[in-house]
Amino acid sequence: MSRPLRIEYPGAWYHVMNRGRRREDVFHTKEDYGAFLQIVKETAQIWNLKVSAYSLLPNHYHLLVQTPEGNISRCMRHINGVYTQRFNRSHGTDGQLFRGRYKAVLVEGDSHLLEVMRYIHRNPLRAGLVDRLNDYLWSSHLGYHSLAKRWDWLHRDFLLGMLSPDTRHRRSKYLDFVTQDEPEEITSFYAMKKLPSLMGGGTFSEWIKNKFYHLGLQQEVPETQILTRTPAEIIGQVCSYFDLDEVTLLQSRRGVENVPRDVAIYLTRRYCRMSLAVIGEYFGLSNYSTVSSAVERIKARKNIDPGLRQDLERIELLLVKSQRQT
Repeated sequence: MSRPLRIEYPGAWYHVMNRGRRREDVFHTKEDYGAFLQIVKETAQIWNLKVSAYSLLPNHYHLLVQTPEGNISRCMRHINGVYTQRFNRSHGTDGQLFRGRYKAVLVEGDSHLLEVMRYIHRNPLRAGLVDRLNDYLWSSHLGYHSLAKRWDWLHRDFLLGMLSPDTRHRRSKYLDFVTQDEPEEITSFYAMKKLPSLMGGGTFSEWIKNKFYHLGLQQEVPETQILTRTPAEIIGQVCSYFDLDEVTLLQSRRGVENVPRDVAIYLTRRYCRMSLAVIGEYFGLSNYSTVSSAVERIKARKNIDPGLRQDLERIELLLVKSQRQT
């Protein structure tokens, strides 16, 4: 199984979910539900995890959390690991409980958070477990319109504040919001067979791409494709660096070396994770072996040419920084 993409930074928001192995139930009794919530609360205290919403269903769970210390992996290792131990001890079983690695969708800290919260709270309705949200005991829905101190551990004020700046109206605004169906954008997102790792606008996606550009080199993590650059971005940056237009960069004349073009091909191969044939299409090359030769020329030359190594380093740095200016 390939490793999922894990992007961690202080203040990040995640929609975390996991399902029982072979879709088997992970909560059999009310004590199981209570034990899981207790572990979540322990994690919130020990690892400074902010839990804003949750929904526990018989064979899976949903959490909306924020990590002030950028430690989602550590938090989830504690939650899944400790609960599995307690479940096995309680039911006289052993081995793996969940199907594998949890899914963590990185969520932009804007109105997307409200949509995720509503999606999580409405899960019992979609699953046909209840007809009214108030009838389901194992979600944080009740905590959003309750003043009871037992809900004080729930990190809800931030989301309620997004619904209304007036504390007197927040809970009524919440009830109006959560009783409405999710928009098509959200239902389509969660209907995807392979759930994306990011939920947010274009600016948020570009910020993530720039900040975590280095993760695009992790070949064993397929989802890092969302962090890689496009050939057009690389060609544009190489043209800017060498002060060339794109037509000149893409010129190919027999017996005449075109170092900027070879550099662009090399960087595209390194960072875009495309086949040689596909890269060739971007550079007007019909033979994939020509692409391979250009890559190998740059590899060999940079080992003996300090100037070329410096050019490559500078262009790579510009690629990382380029979108930060927009």
